[in-house]
Amino acid sequence: MSTLADGYDIIDLPPISQEVLDSYDNVPLDVYMGNQTRYKRFSQYKLDHTSDAWTFELLAHRPYGQSRKYNTVAGGIMREYEPLQADFLPYLHAVAASLPLDRSESWQVNVHQNRSRATEAKPGLVTPEGVHKDGHEYVAILVFNRHNVTGGEMRLWKSLDSSEPFWRGTVQPGHAALLDDRAVAHDVTDLHPGISGQEGHRDIVIAAFSRWSERWYGEEHDQAVLDSEPLAP
Repeated sequence: MSTLADGYDIIDLPPISQEVLDSYDNVPLDVYMGNQTRYKRFSQYKLDHTSDAWTFELLAHRPYGQSRKYNTVAGGIMREYEPLQADFLPYLHAVAASLPLDRSESWQVNVHQNRSRATEAKPGLVTPEGVHKDGHEYVAILVFNRHNVTGGEMRLWKSLDSSEPFWRGTVQPGHAALLDDRAVAHDVTDLHPGISGQEGHRDIVIAAFSRWSERWYGEEHDQAVLDSEPLAP
């Protein structure tokens, strides 16, 4: 288990199945984020530790919402996405086992399956909200594929006010970046096609972990999203 002593860690993922790789080919367009270059599915889970392992319980499907203080682009609205179709649980189990999660508590996990596409005319906008924190306790970025792309470099910042990142690197397929979302901010640089005239893409999952008492799920959370205000300048 990682302690995330520096606010982050990079781990290996289990072997990536062809089912998972193929599932990205029919992910619907995300009409809310990414400048028409992002494609997304989304599901939510409850996470509990029983005996010597974590168990994931799929929650009833709901729209996704973020407070305006965490997302200035698409915060304050409830976004409708189709649920996950492929089985990502082996990879989520690997992440949960690597994070310093309190085993005495239940957790709620938001799981975003994202493909970002890049062409010469339209680079892949990975983090349109810029340097940010997501508002969870831990965030994991799992990379499954990079096809004909440059860019997509992750940068970590000590705070939203930092002038320079303290770490930067390109997470490769088969690896995941684990982030202490309360200790570090992050962004990812835009994607560009590696070969001129050909489309490229980057396929990832973002898994965000919150204690069940702070869950991003249910009517109370959804109303708080709708009522939220942006951070003061």
